[in-house]
Amino acid sequence: VLLYNVYETLLKVDADGQLKPLLAQAWEVSPDQLTYTFHLNPAAKFASGKPVDSEAVVANIDRLKSDTDLSPTLAAQLAVVSGAETVSEHEVAISLTKPSTMWLYDMSSTLGMIADPSVTGDLKTATAGSGPYAFSEHAKGQSVTLMKNPNYWGTPARFDEVDFRYYTDPNAMNASMLAGDLDIISNLQAPDALSQFSDPSRFTVISGTTNGEVVLGLNHQSKALGKLKVRQGLTQAIDRKALMDTVWNGQGTLIGSMSVPTDPWYTDLSGTNPYNPTNAKALLAEAGYGKGLTLRMRVPSVPYAVKSAQFVASQLRDAGVTVKVEELDFNRWYDEVFLKGDYDMTIVAHVEARDLGKFANPDYYWHYDSAKYQALYAAADAARGDEAVAKMKAATVYLAQDCAAIWLFDLPNLVITKSTITGIPQNAASLSFDLTTIASR
Repeated sequence: VLLYNVYETLLKVDADGQLKPLLAQAWEVSPDQLTYTFHLNPAAKFASGKPVDSEAVVANIDRLKSDTDLSPTLAAQLAVVSGAETVSEHEVAISLTKPSTMWLYDMSSTLGMIADPSVTGDLKTATAGSGPYAFSEHAKGQSVTLMKNPNYWGTPARFDEVDFRYYTDPNAMNASMLAGDLDIISNLQAPDALSQFSDPSRFTVISGTTNGEVVLGLNHQSKALGKLKVRQGLTQAIDRKALMDTVWNGQGTLIGSMSVPTDPWYTDLSGTNPYNPTNAKALLAEAGYGKGLTLRMRVPSVPYAVKSAQFVASQLRDAGVTVKVEELDFNRWYDEVFLKGDYDMTIVAHVEARDLGKFANPDYYWHYDSAKYQALYAAADAARGDEAVAKMKAATVYLAQDCAAIWLFDLPNLVITKSTITGIPQNAASLSFDLTTIASR
C-alpha cells in the first residue's frame, strides 16, 4: 500500500521486472562495484515541502543501520551496506562491503523507501513520504485510506482518495465486488470464482505473474529431510500440476526453483524431478524409509497454504509418508515456524522479488546449508550484466537438482476491476500495488 504510493525509492521495479528511475534520475557503479552514486531528481520533495536531497537519503540509510528491530529480511538486505555520504546536494554515494547485484534490486523495495528525516513517529501512519499520496487514516485490520498529496513533485495522483479494504473471507470480498462496493480486487483469493466476473461490460480480469513462489519448505535440520533421496522422493510423490489445478483452479505458473518468469535469469525448471509415484517410493526406501516416515507440516491459515497442505498430505500418504498437518494463525506461524524453526515442512508464498539469496543463508528458517550453493550465489551476486544472469541461472538449476525445497507454483496476479478502470499492469513484479499507473474513465 505505501511503497511507491506514499514512500518512494531511489529506483523502482516496473511490471516487467526492470529497474527504472524514481527519486534518482540516474546512477552509476564504481569499477570495483563497491560504490553506487545516485543522482537525485532536484524537483523531488517530501509532502512537507522539504527537498529529497542527499542528506535525507543518508539519514534514512543511517536510521536503518542503527535500527535493532529490523525484520530478518531487511537486516539481511542491509548487511552489505557499509555506509552512505553526500557528494553534493543532489548526489549521494552508498558504499558496500562487497559487490552485490541483488542489493540494487533490494533498494527498489521496502528497504529503499525514503522518509522525511524531520518527521518522527510511526512511519506507517505519518505524513513523511514523497509520493503522490499521503496517509489519511487506518482502521486496524479493516482498511487503510490514502489521500492525494497536493504538493507532489511529479505527475499528480489521479484520485483524491483511495481506500484499501482488507477481507479475511474471500467470498465476502467477491460479493462486495459484485455488488459494486469495490472498484478493484487487487489479489483474487478464490480463483474458482473467476466465472462470476466474466461479464466484460461490468468487469475486467487481468491475469499475469507475481513474485509469489508457493514453497513447500523443508527443515534441513531434520534427519530425514537432510537426505537428498528423501527430498527427491517427496518431490516426485507430488503431482504439482494436479495440485495447482485443485488448489488454485489451474491459475498460476508451475516452477521448479526459486525464480519466477519476470526474473531475467528465469528458466522453466518445473520438469526437474517430475511426478513419479513409483520412483518416489523407491527413493524413500533407498534412503531407509521403506517402512514409512512421519513428518509435521505446519502452515499459516491462508487459503493456498491450507489447501496445498491437504493435497500434499494425501499424495504423500500414498508414498508411505504420514503428514500431520497443523494450521496456525500467521503470527503464531511466524514465531514458531519462521523464527524458531519448529517444523518439518511448511507451505508459504515468498513474495519478495529475486530472493535466491535466502537459500545462501543457513540461518534462514529452512536451514539449508550448502557450501556449493553459497559459492554459486556469491559469484552470481558479485557479477554484472549477462555474466550475473548466467550465474544466477546456474544457481537456480543447482537448487532444483538438490531439491532444496519443493516449489509448488507461482501465484498468479489475478486482478478484477470495474470495466471503467484502466492501467493495471499484467504482472506484479514488486511488492507495491502501484496506483501511479491506474486511472478511471
